[in-house]
Amino acid sequence: MAGEQKNHFTMGIVDDLTGHSLPEEAAPDTAPTDMIQCKFWGLGGDGTVGTNKNSIKIIGDHTDKHIQAYFQYDSKKTGGITISHLRFGDSPIKSSYYINKADFVACHNSAYLNKYDMISDVKPGGTFLLDCQWTDAELDAHLPASVKSYIANNNVKFYTINATQLAINLGNAKVKNTVLQSAFFTLAKILPAEEANGYMKYMATKSYLKKGQAIVDLNHAAIDAGKDALHEVAVPESWKDAGKTAPAAKLEGKRADLMSFVNDVVVPVGAMKGDSLAVSTFAKYADGTFPQGSAAYEKRGVAVTVPQWNPEHCIQCNNCAFVCPHACIRPFAMTEEEAAGAPEVTKFAAKPVLKTNYKFTMSVSPLDCMGCTLCVKACPVNKNEKLGTALEMKPIATQLDQQAAYDYAVNNVSEKSELVATTIKGSQFKQPLLEYSGSCAGCAETSYARLITQLFGERMYISNATGCSSIWGGSAPATPYTVNNATGRGPAWANSLFEDNAEHGLGMYVGQKAIRDKLIGYVKELREGCKSEEKAAVIDNYLNTLNDGKANEAATKALVAMLEACDCENPLKAKILAEKSYLSKKAVWIFGGDGWAYDIGFGGLDHVLASGEDVNVMVFDTEVYSNTGGQASKASNIGQVAQFAAAGKAIGKKNLAEIAMSYGYVYVAQIAMGADMNQTLKAIAEAEAYPGPSIIIGYAPCEMHSIKGGMANCQEEMKKAVEAGYWQMFRYNPALKAEGKNPFTLDSKEPTASYQDFINGEARYTRLAQQFPERAKELFAKAEATAKAKFERLKKLVEFYNV
Repeated sequence: MAGEQKNHFTMGIVDDLTGHSLPEEAAPDTAPTDMIQCKFWGLGGDGTVGTNKNSIKIIGDHTDKHIQAYFQYDSKKTGGITISHLRFGDSPIKSSYYINKADFVACHNSAYLNKYDMISDVKPGGTFLLDCQWTDAELDAHLPASVKSYIANNNVKFYTINATQLAINLGNAKVKNTVLQSAFFTLAKILPAEEANGYMKYMATKSYLKKGQAIVDLNHAAIDAGKDALHEVAVPESWKDAGKTAPAAKLEGKRADLMSFVNDVVVPVGAMKGDSLAVSTFAKYADGTFPQGSAAYEKRGVAVTVPQWNPEHCIQCNNCAFVCPHACIRPFAMTEEEAAGAPEVTKFAAKPVLKTNYKFTMSVSPLDCMGCTLCVKACPVNKNEKLGTALEMKPIATQLDQQAAYDYAVNNVSEKSELVATTIKGSQFKQPLLEYSGSCAGCAETSYARLITQLFGERMYISNATGCSSIWGGSAPATPYTVNNATGRGPAWANSLFEDNAEHGLGMYVGQKAIRDKLIGYVKELREGCKSEEKAAVIDNYLNTLNDGKANEAATKALVAMLEACDCENPLKAKILAEKSYLSKKAVWIFGGDGWAYDIGFGGLDHVLASGEDVNVMVFDTEVYSNTGGQASKASNIGQVAQFAAAGKAIGKKNLAEIAMSYGYVYVAQIAMGADMNQTLKAIAEAEAYPGPSIIIGYAPCEMHSIKGGMANCQEEMKKAVEAGYWQMFRYNPALKAEGKNPFTLDSKEPTASYQDFINGEARYTRLAQQFPERAKELFAKAEATAKAKFERLKKLVEFYNV
């Protein structure tokens, strides 16, 4: 062994603190000469992984080649990066590592070119395929200098294809993956064209028949379209001298601690260069805490189309912001001075914000948008052809100028406290403290969570169960929970295990309560010796609002200001100020999905609800274990197809809400944002205000449901679910008993739509009808009868509690 020898060494880690790491050298290419290595950079949810699985099966089943496939996934949900590594050749494949020298590289999202170094993976003389909308002339302007230089100097065969537009022309943007698969087989030439075409269609039928013949036909059309859509780019000689892409400038912001984290950790990890970071980079984060708000600097730009706001038709209802899963469309009320400083591209409505002189703008961040279209569908103006169109989806390239307007508004426009209210419109004038989470396009979970942060985020603790909500809520290193620009305060978030999250959240509550109770004792003692009427009034105001979160927040500020301004030597002052952050009433929330709440974590959840302590539970009910592939759970409904329920779930859904109501002292609500925004808002506000345990169960349509039309219809699907009697909305508020009022409110009306028609709009049910039609008929009838019986029981509860 040459050079310095070490004991207790590490490899693959740059340990500049202990000095125990060994230096790495460039790895040689040891692949057999007959091996073909291919690498595909895709977007989570675009089907790239699925079609590559089919492609490698086709090669393995219909040639004599040895095959291997490995797939990398981002921790982000739909919209995160995926990388497919495919190998095939005549020799046995023994490679157990990622491909870093590929014969073929495909980039399925042009936004990746400026973020990842994928071109250097192409071997000299290899092939590079880019899905983009650019002409040859536009390529020169859009391609980074390093990409152009590498292609030209390494004799790379360069092809483009506008697969996204082809798929849109066919009627569904999601089949672009099939277009690209067809293009790959055309370039690979591993099978005769007609044979490859037939095999691809067979695999497409096998993969998509469960979603209906129309989807199968659509994929067959995409296969036919892809084989003839390739365009070979004549690489200009001038590209050889393009040089290297200039390194990006360091990102800047108002929070020094955050910017240090973003530039040192988030940016390199986001560019998939995290393995090269030295150990010393993480020394200041050794306790596992990260500064909030770093997701704002990811700016992934993965949407194909984003909303364009047309101010002349807007009625300023703020519905669009209310449903947005990613907090990337927001209303702003600007003073004349703020409006004067805004970029020229900023749009303003002709009418000011109601009863004020503030100028109104609805601003969109195209680089953070996921293109789900929920905002467009939530707009009441768009539902009336006579009123025009207030929001419409446009290609992202046409809206990039609006990024400057959005960034200005976020960073320079103050909140107008007089506009903030617990209403649909008023809640959206409050800064969201969950933003750009990377959840699936159209996600219902983040719409709920974002709204909760707008109501209570500056005094909020969150204990988050492992699952979807922990992935979009805290995927290292980017953190979507953030702080209020003016106060610098935001949710304190922690992720617990799948099974003990409720207990973890209760522990957070009990811990801070013990400190707060001690401080309250000091304040009471201070009050006893207070001689000043003015100071006594401040102390009394604090003590009189201890259990009112909003009022106590203001009272705490006044108390702290008084103590800090006082030049007295009272030892109680020092004790109180030493832990002043614990003085105000906190909103402790426990977040998790149905897999946690109904199943694995139910024992702990039940314990916490029974404790009587003032904690709030938010259950994101997708009716499947969404984060782990869609398994059946106790939250799954009769007739639903999922993993471990391939022939449809035969037994009913657990009634978590009524179990919680049986205690009599737990606030309980079932909500569905798309069905009734006001009921959702009211339930969340009541739950937090209730001085005891509360649980809210929010219906959350999911990608796993395979909704007809996709997640663009998420909010509308909630409305349909309630109208069909599939989901019921109600609130049980024990505090109303003391007022002599009925504590139970049934917010759902009698079903007005067909239950069977509703479930036939989701493939998780129609799949059963296709495969087991007789069983489907039986189970669907049973499910409908169960839903009707549940609604009748809820009506009786109205009478039961009306005493």
